[in-house]
Amino acid sequence: MILSVTMNPSVDMSYPLEEFHLDTTNRIDSGKVRKTAGGKGLNVSRVLHLLEADVCSTGIIGGQLGGYIQKELDKDKMNHHFLEIDQESRNCLAILHNGKQTEILESGPVIDQQTQDDFLELFQKLLKEANILTISGSLPKGIPANFYSQLIELAASKQIPTILDCSGQALKESLSGKTKPTVIKPNHHELGALIGEELAENNEDIYQALQHPIFNGVELILVSMGAKGAFVKYKNDYYSLTIPKINVVNPVGSGDSTVAGIAYGLENKMALTDILKSAMTTGMLNTMEEKTGFIRKENFDYYFNQVSIQTYEREASL
Repeated sequence: MILSVTMNPSVDMSYPLEEFHLDTTNRIDSGKVRKTAGGKGLNVSRVLHLLEADVCSTGIIGGQLGGYIQKELDKDKMNHHFLEIDQESRNCLAILHNGKQTEILESGPVIDQQTQDDFLELFQKLLKEANILTISGSLPKGIPANFYSQLIELAASKQIPTILDCSGQALKESLSGKTKPTVIKPNHHELGALIGEELAENNEDIYQALQHPIFNGVELILVSMGAKGAFVKYKNDYYSLTIPKINVVNPVGSGDSTVAGIAYGLENKMALTDILKSAMTTGMLNTMEEKTGFIRKENFDYYFNQVSIQTYEREASL
């Protein structure tokens, strides 16, 4: 089983507008508004479910919004086991306009120490059935930035690999911990923030950044670069991944879908190259759909075979 952690789930609302006008009323056909059980980890779970993987979602949830999230997961027949609290989960709003995306994200509940301890107890029970762990997204208020490090250590004690997809201080703390995540998936902006540099979206800049000691001990690092594909460090080897030109409908959730593709590859004990191709394929398939964290499995093989992987020969690139 793949255990997918979303510590701060949300009801995600998407409003596609041809134009977005400030300081006035914007109207939209109700049929175009999308409301989904959201949070990065739930996008991961949904894609894995669509791939027919055995996945269970967990995290902390509460209130009417938490109830709505669980009902939506039940509707899709997705397995979940959350810690329920008496505080309200959050809403996250995305306004899609003029080819841009404006987001308004609530912070969610404030989690006290007792609730954190209760979740760790639940997490350890769920971990007994897991062989892959994914951790995605932000931490709720009240939870320290090193909390993900605790989850990673608990998983590592059972030889369970962890795919971590977060940013900011939580990612820094996880990379500074005693036990490193097995896989991380930053974009080039997040990678630069980790080492205090502004990076260009090219292989050489990313290669240089990955020499920083903060990344020592992380087995696989996939740096996503959108339409340019990705750059990968696996142990001491480096790879450049390219993808075909596709019709982008909605890029939201593509990073989460990429995480799902990695987890799917690990779960099925694929070779490294196939894990990387799986990751790029699920990311692409998500961008081609209106729904967030959604793919069509019937298109998987076609796009999988169009992903190109080359060993990065640095001497030839300089």
